[in-house]
Amino acid sequence: MGAVVPSPPHQAQRYKRRLLIRNTVIVASFALVLLAALALSMNSGYTRLLPGDIVRILLGGGTRQENLVLLDFRLPRIVLSSLVGMGLACSGCIIQGISRNGLADPGILGINAGAGLMVILYVLLFGTTSFLALFTLPFLALVGAGAAAVVIYLIAFKRGEGVAPIRLIISGLAMQAGIVALTTLLVVKLDETQFDFWATWEAGSIWGSNWKFVLTLLPWLLVLLPYVLSKARTLDILNMGDDTASGLGVPVERERRRLLAVSVALAATCVAVSGSISFVGLIAPHLARRLVGPRHAILLPTCALAGAVLLTVADTISRVAFQPSEIPTGIVVAVVGAPYFLYLLATSRQ
Repeated sequence: MGAVVPSPPHQAQRYKRRLLIRNTVIVASFALVLLAALALSMNSGYTRLLPGDIVRILLGGGTRQENLVLLDFRLPRIVLSSLVGMGLACSGCIIQGISRNGLADPGILGINAGAGLMVILYVLLFGTTSFLALFTLPFLALVGAGAAAVVIYLIAFKRGEGVAPIRLIISGLAMQAGIVALTTLLVVKLDETQFDFWATWEAGSIWGSNWKFVLTLLPWLLVLLPYVLSKARTLDILNMGDDTASGLGVPVERERRRLLAVSVALAATCVAVSGSISFVGLIAPHLARRLVGPRHAILLPTCALAGAVLLTVADTISRVAFQPSEIPTGIVVAVVGAPYFLYLLATSRQ
């Protein structure tokens, strides 16, 4: 007798099982790479710390100088860069999902520029006092980014048709150009100290490198990221097109507005403490999508881990490449991100 040929349902189950195992391995691999990047970053700097020294310090056995180097200087910045990478990557993934455009990114669409406009207004009015910046900059950046997003949405909205993804992208690019022009005019009014602060922020230097800034950003991520994960199926349906999503009972415009608001909040609060870092929200979703596919239930966690790895490695390079000086993290990301964006633009079919 011949071999029994598996029925199509059995083949589908086997395929789903293999896909689940494969995606689990990929997510676990990203988690291990992130741990390795964190360990490498803790060991990198002007003062070298061996892996055994790091474990001893983390367990409470470090000297006063070792505690100062690792716990007060390096570790807050490392944790902050990982959190910012997660937030920016998920923000970019949401925007790409609701716009159905793989070239979308919070920095490209003017959301970061809106946050930056409020930052420069804050600097002009209140100076560069870090104590005030700790509590006010995330909210002011959210206001600026939210205002830019509202204007972009209203420009892209057309009665009877809603928001077409291509109009959303074009409106965002136009808004970014206008905000950058206005920001350039305001920069002229800054004094030397204010300009130094603005230049540091604009270049994407992770300037809020202490535990207070980590605790400022962490609650936003703890609230917003689980909400995004709960909307994974909605993002999958929106990717099918507005007509299909409406036919499946999804209130397209309402869900798009909510997800856009969450994306803006993630991007604004992240850039408020890290500076204007672009391309993380472009590269991480693309890399994750190529590895695990378009289903957001697995894409979003993979994207968050990829963004954390990308920004942690970039920040480590920015600290050690030109010791004892350092370059802004945003420049390191742009060195990789700008050519990658041009590559995607050249190979895009639309």
